[in-house]
Amino acid sequence: MTAQPRLSIGLPVYNGEEYLAESLDALLGQTYEDFELVISDNASTDGTQEICRKYAARDSRIRYLRLPRNIGATPNHNHVLAESRGELFKWASHDDLYGRDLLSLCVQALDERPDIILAHTGQAVIDGDGRVTVPYEYGLATDSPHAPERFRSLLFEPGGDDFYGVMRTDMLRRVKPMDSYHHADRTYVAEITLHGPFHQVPELLYFRRDHPTRAERANPSKRSRCVNLDPRRAGPLHPTPRLLAEYVWGFASAIRRAQLSPADRRACYRHLAAWMTSRVRPGAGERIEDRAPVDPALLTVSVDALVAGREGRLT
Repeated sequence: MTAQPRLSIGLPVYNGEEYLAESLDALLGQTYEDFELVISDNASTDGTQEICRKYAARDSRIRYLRLPRNIGATPNHNHVLAESRGELFKWASHDDLYGRDLLSLCVQALDERPDIILAHTGQAVIDGDGRVTVPYEYGLATDSPHAPERFRSLLFEPGGDDFYGVMRTDMLRRVKPMDSYHHADRTYVAEITLHGPFHQVPELLYFRRDHPTRAERANPSKRSRCVNLDPRRAGPLHPTPRLLAEYVWGFASAIRRAQLSPADRRACYRHLAAWMTSRVRPGAGERIEDRAPVDPALLTVSVDALVAGREGRLT
């Protein structure tokens, strides 16, 4: 590959053989084709390397990188961003699925709206077999022209996988690299919201897979999840209280770094204080994937019809 792609997709992976091929089929079958797919294999010990090399031999858009040791999920996510060459960037997960028009519609939105910094589509949770279990409406006010309102909404309202949207790379270069304390991805997206508004394409095209071996399920404790994010978090220097304190401090630091007016900065700090108070209330911290599954008979969406590589599953 010699020409610089418009979009870079960064896919960090570790031992992802179970669902990796499905995800690659969905990405490579996108109607938008001007992208590179940067895969960083975090020293996998299963069949991940074989799958990646097979796909890379068939499609020149893939750049396959294999790390000599497992550096943790967070450094690997930062690594694929550092390796990207496109003016636009998207993280992808090895176990999620993507409708064929996801990239096309997100890039179109960014082209039509120079003011927005991130575009994503409608979202749903799927199970290990790719069946929708929890579709959900995006209710966050991340499209607001006001930074404090975007920040407040992201703090208080459940839902949204904005981390996996299509973003402007120059903006990401200005954001502090993602850290590895508890819920560091949320503070990372919170800082992104302070740089500009998001746009949600209404079509349901992003399917986040929830399964027993997903990192969040396989590592039920805060400590184990953070060690999975970065092995350097193991040991007595990183007790759970420190990981939680860094989480809160991550939001405060994002406000401090952002280019905000004094009034907007004060408003963001007030929202953060109110959020910290709300965390002690029952029911705080709702997760979309923990909602009761919907009745399959009531669903009108077909993942098999929307996602490339699943055509043979249609009946």
